[in-house]
Amino acid sequence: MSLVSFAPLLRRGARLTLAAGLVATIPVPPAPAQSLFGAADVDHSRFVLVAAPIGSGERSQLNIYEQVRSTRPCFAVGTSKPAAVDPLLASFDFTGVCSRYIDANGFSVRVGGSDLGTVYRLMVTREKGDVLLLAVPTRAGAGPEMVVARTGGQASGFLKLELEPGWKLMRRSFRGRALGHVYLYTDAFPGTAAAAPPASPGSAPTAPPAL
Repeated sequence: MSLVSFAPLLRRGARLTLAAGLVATIPVPPAPAQSLFGAADVDHSRFVLVAAPIGSGERSQLNIYEQVRSTRPCFAVGTSKPAAVDPLLASFDFTGVCSRYIDANGFSVRVGGSDLGTVYRLMVTREKGDVLLLAVPTRAGAGPEMVVARTGGQASGFLKLELEPGWKLMRRSFRGRALGHVYLYTDAFPGTAAAAPPASPGSAPTAPPAL
């Protein structure tokens, strides 16, 4: 079970005394809310992002599979473009061997030091011959829509999503303890300076032995 992200908005104001003795309040734009949680690096070779078909396959959703232990493979990835993914973990009891993240309880968007799970959602969409993973704001003023990953073409079935430059996976942490939740992470919104320094060295959980 992962903890629910908490990112309260900060509201600030600056006061100015006018010559006539009146007091006016000048609004100051809210600063990005710093997350209650930290973010730790992960071994990307143990993860795969997947555009997983829904129902008849006309629509897809994001799935993230993780190879936790090398007992048996959790997924297989093809070599074509786009790359087909075989979710092997669906064919056996993967408890303790694999992790599967399939909704907002398992993943969210993070930009620098701000966990944006409450104001951004991740959606998979087909567009101009490609399949895109988008980070879409759910509230006005939260930030721009962002392309997080793409398959590099359209095909049926489960397809691998490749992260766009500047994006990576990180694991949510709390007081140095790794949690069962992953971030789609970028340092800053497009066109802005980095929002926060990267996670401190040594904060990532120990990776399991290679397959």
